Amino acid sequence: MMIRHVLLIAAGSAVLAACSSPQGNLPPIQKMEQTVYRLGAGDEVRISVFGLDALTNTYVVGDAGTISLPLVDEIPARGKTTQELEALIANNLRQRDVIKDPSVSAQVLKYRPFFILGEVQRPGQYAYVPGMSVLTAVSIAGGYTFRADSKSASITRNEGDKIIKGQATPQTPVMPGDTVFVPEDWF
Repeated sequence: MMIRHVLLIAAGSAVLAACSSPQGNLPPIQKMEQTVYRLGAGDEVRISVFGLDALTNTYVVGDAGTISLPLVDEIPARGKTTQELEALIANNLRQRDVIKDPSVSAQVLKYRPFFILGEVQRPGQYAYVPGMSVLTAVSIAGGYTFRADSKSASITRNEGDKIIKGQATPQTPVMPGDTVFVPEDWF
């Protein structure tokens, strides 16, 4: 009788631990095999227009995904490469007869931040570092807590119009704007 109670409690605990896992049955996060960076809200971009110093400045992509330039108005930047942004600005300047043959350059100065939550020493928002992994993100956040499951994490990522969520390992690349979650290790 006593053994049966112990077995029932052990089985119940295992079921509850599995149910409470924030990872659940998430698929692995898709690797982003991007060779070019796509802009998003929070990115800081240096725009230079040769011969038009009034436009040469540093701009931040707003929450709406646009950059507001004097003489040009709102330029959609979210999801665009810097080359696509250069072409949009040049076309806009040409159409408005501001400059006949504009030469525009755009360069990302500061990437949008990433976020890390869960079992890390200092959860929060941090500056993105190109080439970073989940392990790098954890290091930036002060390392794992003693309760952390150091072998797994989940990433929530904005990919254009959709939000994806998946499992990650310490070596999984982190992208600007990602939210990394480090779960508690139950056993």
